[in-house]
Amino acid sequence: MGDDAKTIDADSRSLRQGETDAVYIVQKPPLIRDLSDEEYGILEKKLIRKMDFRLMPMVILIYIMNYLDRNAIGSARLGGLEEDLGLQGYQFQTCVAILNVGYLLMQVPSNLFLNKIGKPALYLTSCMAVWGVICACCGATSNFGGLLACRFFLGFVEAAYYPGVLATLSAWYVRKEMSLRTGIFYCGSMLSGAFSGLIAAGIVDGMDGTRGLRAWRWLFLIEGSATVVIAVTAYFILPNFPANTPWLTEQERQLAMYRLEVDAAGEADWVSSDRESLVAGFKMIMTDPKNWILAAVVYGAASSISINSFFPIVVSSFGRDKVQTLLLTAPPYLLACIVCAAVSWNADRTNERYWHTVGPLATAMIGLIIACAAEGIGPRYFGAMIMLPGIYTAFNMSMVWTANTNNRPPAKRAAAVAFNNALSGVSAVYSSYLYPNNAGPRFVLAFSVNAGMALVAIVASTILRFVLQRENRKLEQKEREEERAGQVNVIGAGFRYLT
Repeated sequence: MGDDAKTIDADSRSLRQGETDAVYIVQKPPLIRDLSDEEYGILEKKLIRKMDFRLMPMVILIYIMNYLDRNAIGSARLGGLEEDLGLQGYQFQTCVAILNVGYLLMQVPSNLFLNKIGKPALYLTSCMAVWGVICACCGATSNFGGLLACRFFLGFVEAAYYPGVLATLSAWYVRKEMSLRTGIFYCGSMLSGAFSGLIAAGIVDGMDGTRGLRAWRWLFLIEGSATVVIAVTAYFILPNFPANTPWLTEQERQLAMYRLEVDAAGEADWVSSDRESLVAGFKMIMTDPKNWILAAVVYGAASSISINSFFPIVVSSFGRDKVQTLLLTAPPYLLACIVCAAVSWNADRTNERYWHTVGPLATAMIGLIIACAAEGIGPRYFGAMIMLPGIYTAFNMSMVWTANTNNRPPAKRAAAVAFNNALSGVSAVYSSYLYPNNAGPRFVLAFSVNAGMALVAIVASTILRFVLQRENRKLEQKEREEERAGQVNVIGAGFRYLT
């Protein structure tokens, strides 16, 4: 067996769980064909380090700004937003919820468009600059209608980012590398939860009345302006897809595309805009039962994430002043960041998905029940401390599972991560109304609904595991039949779903 076969067979063993020897042998491109195994390994590690350095820090920073801008409204409420704009009844909740309507509408079209043009460096940073301007405009509103309009368009533009980054990551990293990178990326949302409280505490405490503006207006203006500055810088750092990133050497480009082809057992990833369809990927996920089960997993895991806009309000029920309340929001998010990264790393190490999704879901459910049932401040804060790590880790793993299962073609993968994430946003629309001012301190209805949805996600994950295991058995049987018929080097041979 030649060097090509050895390379593919070694890579494939970590990706498939079947017992047959069938594996599609992908021919190495010219510039890496003559490399020894040692030279190949050195070049691959160099490429991965290069992408980690160029891609990961910037997408994390942008995601921090994405969540800061989106959830600033929760801290702004403590800074006098409701009183200044004269919001009454459920108007504040409506302003929170309307963002998710725009977010839901735009995600799938945005990701299909991104997959078509293949230029995330240009597209994602342009969207970022626009949402930064809209966030700043929130600080200039004077009534309910103005804030409502800004929040809708903020969600509409921000919708491009999260599914767009998942599509970009999956265009560079193979499946056994995706969980860790996605987990590290998703830590940006948790870091924003920690930083938002600290930033808001400084602004509320030190800038109220500066130049005649209330603290909540400064909050929107500062965060929105910072977003625009970062967007301009990010354009010069982020990559496009391997086939069209200009600062790769030709050898690095061939290696990057080869790795992805090996990961899909011979099916190529994104090659050019001409080969991609705007609607084909969407049609594929609509007719794939596996993705509908994944959608249920994502929906159940995401149902509790709406707490991020109301977490300062939940913590304020502990009876502390505004600054202490904002500071107390930080530790649960920091713990969530650590847990999410650790679970994601282990999921890649073991190539396992089910327990790494169900475990955090069960933890979140326990935290929600404790926070709902307990009356003392200590138990309720403990519930919050384990609730957030479970919520965020479970959602991250559910999206990784989505990308892994809908691995090819790239149009299907882009559509799946966008659709499942958008569908999960429906829960955020109604969840916003589960946290009225008079629901504290225990927020029984909100936490009960969220715990119930976590249970739904656990059940859906269990069903999905059995379905994927059955699909893997079918793939193995198909390969045996092809071997008996004398068919060799069939595209797709050796591929197995991660369960």
